[in-house]
Amino acid sequence: MADPNVNTSSTKFFVAGMDCGDEIAAIQTALKNPDIFSVNANLMTATVEVQHSPSVTKDFLKKAIESTGVKVSSSRDSKASTIDKRKTSIVLFSGILLAVGFASEFLLDDRSLMTPLFFGMSVLAAGTLIFPKAWRSIQHLKLDMNVLMTVAVVGAFAIKEYSEAATVVFLFSLAELLEAYSVAKARSAIRDVLTLTPAKANVVQLNGATIEVPIQDVKVGDIIRIRSGERIPVDGEISQGSSLVNQAPLTGESIPVERTVGDKVFSGTINETGVLYVRSLTKFEDSKVSQIIRLVEEAQKNKAPSEKFVDSFAKIYTPTVFLVAILTLVVPPIFFAGVWQEWLYRALVLLVIACPCALVISTPVSIVSGLAAMAKRGVLVKGGVFLEAIGKVKALAVDKTGTITEGRPRVKEIFPWNKFNETEVMEVAGSIEVLSSHPLAQAVVDYAKKINISFSSATDFKTVVGKGAEAKIDGHEYFLGNHRFAHELNVCDEKLEATLSEIEKKSYSVIVVGHRPHLDCAGEVMGIIALGDSIRENAKSAVADLHQAGIKKVIMLSGDNQKTASAIAAQAGIDEAVGDLLPDDKVSHIKYLVKTYESVAMIGDGINDAPALAQATVGIAMGGVGTDTAIETSDITLMQDDLGQVSKAIQLGKRALSIIRFNIGFALATKAVFLLLAIIGISNLWLAVAADMGASLFVTFNALRLLRTNGAST
Repeated sequence: MADPNVNTSSTKFFVAGMDCGDEIAAIQTALKNPDIFSVNANLMTATVEVQHSPSVTKDFLKKAIESTGVKVSSSRDSKASTIDKRKTSIVLFSGILLAVGFASEFLLDDRSLMTPLFFGMSVLAAGTLIFPKAWRSIQHLKLDMNVLMTVAVVGAFAIKEYSEAATVVFLFSLAELLEAYSVAKARSAIRDVLTLTPAKANVVQLNGATIEVPIQDVKVGDIIRIRSGERIPVDGEISQGSSLVNQAPLTGESIPVERTVGDKVFSGTINETGVLYVRSLTKFEDSKVSQIIRLVEEAQKNKAPSEKFVDSFAKIYTPTVFLVAILTLVVPPIFFAGVWQEWLYRALVLLVIACPCALVISTPVSIVSGLAAMAKRGVLVKGGVFLEAIGKVKALAVDKTGTITEGRPRVKEIFPWNKFNETEVMEVAGSIEVLSSHPLAQAVVDYAKKINISFSSATDFKTVVGKGAEAKIDGHEYFLGNHRFAHELNVCDEKLEATLSEIEKKSYSVIVVGHRPHLDCAGEVMGIIALGDSIRENAKSAVADLHQAGIKKVIMLSGDNQKTASAIAAQAGIDEAVGDLLPDDKVSHIKYLVKTYESVAMIGDGINDAPALAQATVGIAMGGVGTDTAIETSDITLMQDDLGQVSKAIQLGKRALSIIRFNIGFALATKAVFLLLAIIGISNLWLAVAADMGASLFVTFNALRLLRTNGAST
């Protein structure tokens, strides 16, 4: 842990050859140093990030990392994310020598030296991928699977089981190679997300010419030319041109949207038709796609409970089985007159079975496959812990505005009150609401402008949280707010109550406008503004899909009045609606739901609902492309305003959880069976390694199925 009072530097390396947990453990050991504060080796992005003292040089770190047998690469697109062809050739050569060894054993005399020679050459060939790692582990007093395999092979040669020794080392190296291929496949899925933008942008100069500059050098305000078929390199606003823009890389929505002058476009999306000139609104590192890239990379750090379990189990399991192997070798010959060679062989089989490869590799591949599949569908998940959590969700709380409804309220009707007319009502409402950023306030201002209302200068403006606003106009105090606020100001009467009730039955929100009671003024209502928000087109089907995905209860939490909330909920098929809620009330309801259902998700806009989102087991933000802070404030972000994505995310989370649990159970069961067979003398070396290899490959490719899923549970 870095001392906050000490300056720290951060260096990131792309690493080739880091294909399993052993390499990660070796790198972390090699970088143990008082001046190195933390090491984050990420298997799925093939990166090593080091927090260290400024006195530690990059060259020193590089040499330490490469001392473990891996290679530091210059960039993400280099060998860090590909399979080493040399390793493939070595495994192939070892296999050929093994085959020749078996042929000579069958064809030549038992006393021929050629047979053990071919088997020995096969061992040495494949052993170049294993023995150096084993030696480095021994030097660091570490016991890993390379050490176990090396001891098993040396022991097999010692008792003249040449064919089995060669088979063991070949199958183990083959398994390592195939696992490296599967990890590369998962990395490829992540790399598709991490390479959404072009490396360079065409910046328009003052004379009209364009020059190509690295994307990192684009400044805010630069005009970028994007031709048809090119990816948009920056977040910006179209200054010239119109085109269809494919936002699928960010949102998962494959239907292009029309964009023209004044519209915003985002880095990573694709210009499909005309030429666009875009004014950059952010630096590249602050763009939407940069946020996504950072969070996809950081998601690997948020380990799921299953990953933590596997890591902890493997640390205990390997040395325990190694100890059992030693006892198997020593106890029967010494205390029960067993034959040394027989029990040595059984001990060697135990060492081979001890390798926790299947257990260790399957979980991170499952997690990364799930995260990548989600990202491709426009669902950004901040780590395996939330991928697993979304698969366990039993209840879902949803915000009304912007989630169930379109989030664009409009003035539907004006009800002048007492002696006032519509113009007077809108003059007061518009003059006060122009000072507010609330969506309802904006709707009032837009309507007032539409009917050519002139605004007066309002002073002493004050927002009353969850109720409305107050201000002075020409020295007189006015208010506007919801039904509750009117009650608290004692300006309601039976006639007003009846009118408000009728309006609310139509699912409209109400703003009561009037003189605020003060001093000798009793206050009075000037009018009522009824505002409506349309329910989303797919809201009802999306809620039905949520129930089908296993959600026991969908509850809508709204700051709007109860009648409006209930009416909207009924239209959408939502189980329950609670209205008239302040932010603290929403938090209380989330706490109640968590207590009742244990695992609860909350969907909101990522800003106003932040306290409730934080209280939920999983916080989900809608519309990450349109909301700058949504990605930062939630556990899961839907990159487009589509509630239907939630059920798909839940189904994929359930599928990932199911695969992870199966893989762990299968790996443990396989180990248990072969450990028992080894102790009673039924298993042998090559069968043990074949079982280990088979289990490793089975669970890995089972995990990779997540990349192909369409979100439906199977």
